Amino acid sequence: MRRKIISLTIIGVFFLGAMTLLASCASKNTPALHQTASSVLAEINYGGPRPADQQHVLKLAVDPIPTVRVGFLGIGNRGSKAARRFTFIDGVEIVALCDIYQHKVTSTQKTIADRGFPLADEYVGEEAWKEMCDRDDIDLIYITTDWATHVPMAVYAMERGKHVAIEVPAAISVDESWELVNTAERTQKHCMMLENCTYDFFELTTLNMAQQGLFGDIVHGEGAYIHDLRSQLKSKTNWRIKHYEDYTGNPYPTHGLGPVCQAMNIHRGDKMNFLVSVSTDQFGMTRYLEDTFGKDSPEAAKEYKMGDMNTTIIKTEKGKTIMIQHDVTSPRPYSRLHTLSGTKGFAQKYPNPGISLDSEGHNFLKKDACDKLMKEYEHPFITEIGEYAKEVGGHGGMDFIMDYRLVYCLQKGLPLDMDVYDAAEWSSLFELTEISASNGGVPVKIPDFTRGDWDLLDRLTFAK
Repeated sequence: MRRKIISLTIIGVFFLGAMTLLASCASKNTPALHQTASSVLAEINYGGPRPADQQHVLKLAVDPIPTVRVGFLGIGNRGSKAARRFTFIDGVEIVALCDIYQHKVTSTQKTIADRGFPLADEYVGEEAWKEMCDRDDIDLIYITTDWATHVPMAVYAMERGKHVAIEVPAAISVDESWELVNTAERTQKHCMMLENCTYDFFELTTLNMAQQGLFGDIVHGEGAYIHDLRSQLKSKTNWRIKHYEDYTGNPYPTHGLGPVCQAMNIHRGDKMNFLVSVSTDQFGMTRYLEDTFGKDSPEAAKEYKMGDMNTTIIKTEKGKTIMIQHDVTSPRPYSRLHTLSGTKGFAQKYPNPGISLDSEGHNFLKKDACDKLMKEYEHPFITEIGEYAKEVGGHGGMDFIMDYRLVYCLQKGLPLDMDVYDAAEWSSLFELTEISASNGGVPVKIPDFTRGDWDLLDRLTFAK
């Protein structure tokens, strides 16, 4: 007991010392901390008790919807492709299309008509989406708009009796994550984030391996979004650029985080407790703009807050760790990492898919052995629909599997593969990483969006 007290005292002294150090260690290359860490942390919304008119939506199942009637909200690049994919799913009606631009609606109408679907009703304009959501003949609102509009639209739709599917990230603040959770719990409507990477063939198969114990206990996972997007900086209309100017941290965490959380049973027997996040300074955007437009150009003079690389470490309740990275400005190959490290084995997708097992821990399995394992542990989703998904397309087929499973579960009255707590947890890193990175990497507690129900389920399962 005496040793424990001494240890806790040392930890407390260290933490207080660290807070003092953080406030005084800003260098010419490190932005001054704009608030004390304690005051920033005190502002985080941790939810409080569940209101009396709400109940959890873990394993939420609603009445079957034999024909799923869909309204697409936002039909630019992703929305138009989603509408096309839905034409390959039986038991679907595309009721309405909504966008602020008429030409987007017109183009998507042609896409679905070419597939033999009747023309959908059209809604065009800044506020037209509300009129679409007010209809009583739509079951699902499929939201693929800019990040800032996801939550207002999803909340409005759920309050009008619709299930919602939201592009990533579902929310851009902790408060918004709570809005999604509270509305889904109050209305008992499905709210699923469209995290397609959880349906990637490698991610699904290694998830199956993890669930069947091939890797032993998963103790560490890694994910990332590393994607050279510097060419977007030349755009005059790309809304992502505003986030690069005003934000630091990880604004796009869910592609890497989602599959790892599933393999680690987050809010299904474990939960994310806290994170520490740090970012490099910003170098790459300015360098790219100088090279593209000239050092004296207005473009090169623009300031960007977001660092080139953000690295975040998460600790879970059960003592596991997760590392998540974000980099969209470096000239490096695309990677989501997707690393699962267990007591008996290891898998990693990038740069080359590989598996290592206990018997050969220093080396990856040879390709033939790895391919054999991938076939042996092929996920049932891939066995059922994988080849057709490749034909339909959508990031190699994973987008179609995602849509297919969404519609299938609604048609059968089954729980969805991902719930609102996934959407809230994974998206909350948008704000939480910025808080940590802006305050010298201070540890930040992650809200429990299940309000204590994170261990009601003992593992992730998919409805059949």
